[in-house]
Amino acid sequence: MNEFLTKLEAVLSNYAEKFTPEGTEVKAVVHQWSHAIAYGHDLFARSEGADKSDVLKYLKKEKCYVSAEQFKKSLRDSINLNPIEKPKFTFVDLFAGIGGMRQGFESVGGACVFSSEFDRHAQSTYLSNYGEQPFGDITKIANDSLASTNLVKAIPDHDILIGGFPCQPFSHAGLKLGIEDTRGTLFDNIAQILKEKKPKFALLENVRGLISHDQGFTLRTVLRKLIRMGYSCTISEDIIFDDDIKKLKEAAKKMVLKSKDFGIPQNRQRIYIVLWRNDLQVEFTYPEPLGVTTRVGDILEKNPDSKHTISDKLWAGHQRRKINNKKNGKGFGFGLVHHESEYTNTISARYYKDGSECLIDQGANSNPRKISPKEAAALQGFSSKFILNQSNTQAYKQFGNSVTVPVIEAIASQIFKAMEASYESS
Repeated sequence: MNEFLTKLEAVLSNYAEKFTPEGTEVKAVVHQWSHAIAYGHDLFARSEGADKSDVLKYLKKEKCYVSAEQFKKSLRDSINLNPIEKPKFTFVDLFAGIGGMRQGFESVGGACVFSSEFDRHAQSTYLSNYGEQPFGDITKIANDSLASTNLVKAIPDHDILIGGFPCQPFSHAGLKLGIEDTRGTLFDNIAQILKEKKPKFALLENVRGLISHDQGFTLRTVLRKLIRMGYSCTISEDIIFDDDIKKLKEAAKKMVLKSKDFGIPQNRQRIYIVLWRNDLQVEFTYPEPLGVTTRVGDILEKNPDSKHTISDKLWAGHQRRKINNKKNGKGFGFGLVHHESEYTNTISARYYKDGSECLIDQGANSNPRKISPKEAAALQGFSSKFILNQSNTQAYKQFGNSVTVPVIEAIASQIFKAMEASYESS
């Protein structure tokens, strides 16, 4: 940990403790406050009594804050990946993972004012790169069943909400009455923040399977709730509220983007739901494919460590399962690529187990190898400056769970353009 961040924690922790939600570490509040002071954003828990003048008083007393310029420079010098000096818009990063979506939005001028991630290993990687411990359990912050501890108002105002959310089934109860019940799901925590904070835009990411999940009911429930909350998307309300769910599923396919279309040699497909408030005059279009040819060899290390070569036993198992799967008509098996291959299969959080999604051919005289954690980072478009988790197992999991950064950059750029245009037309 950088000395400056450590000192900030020592100075502010006692004051921050009473504003720290259950399931969150005190240093998350300290880090959010530090960034807020440096960039002129609101403090977390301002609605609960957190006062910027009090924070500054503690910082000045311990000579952490001499001037605005000095404080900002000291903070930026302590961080691996910084936003631009003068951000153009603000966002919150929910279900943040290791910050793939954050990187995409920072690249087009955004500054994160609040982040949340439950997994402690991902939190550690996030802190190493952004100088910020994410808040923890979002259900302890956005939960209308805990009225006495509902801290949604404590989240700073923001222009854009971004986040991936787990794909969970919803209750069918009350469907005939038009009641879309999402309570008790993690999507509902996002919905509560949207309802309270009313950001101008939102980007919700999920696996492509969301379209067919529960025969399309899950997607329809999500979109109907968002529309009723005063947001629009690229699918018309007529289709969203039509009983013909096939129309909805077909329209949703246009929200799916592929990593290989944005310069990354991975056949990763995700659905990206872009939303905007109804009171804004918005013309949003999804980014077009770049039209560039990708090549797996471009992300591979020149001298890979031999430890990534799989064992004879594992290689034999992969080949046996592929033969059996083919006999049984499953069509599943390991994915073997070489340097000139256009792209790999989608890497997942389980990649560390056997590498079956993506094995690199090393010729007739050697077994294939798994990609290294650095190569996994490159296969998701992360910067070479990105600090990986020290555990290879956790690094593989984190990149498998993450988004592809260039895809997010492309979407973020389109959102920012639409947001700027909406200001001009208002």
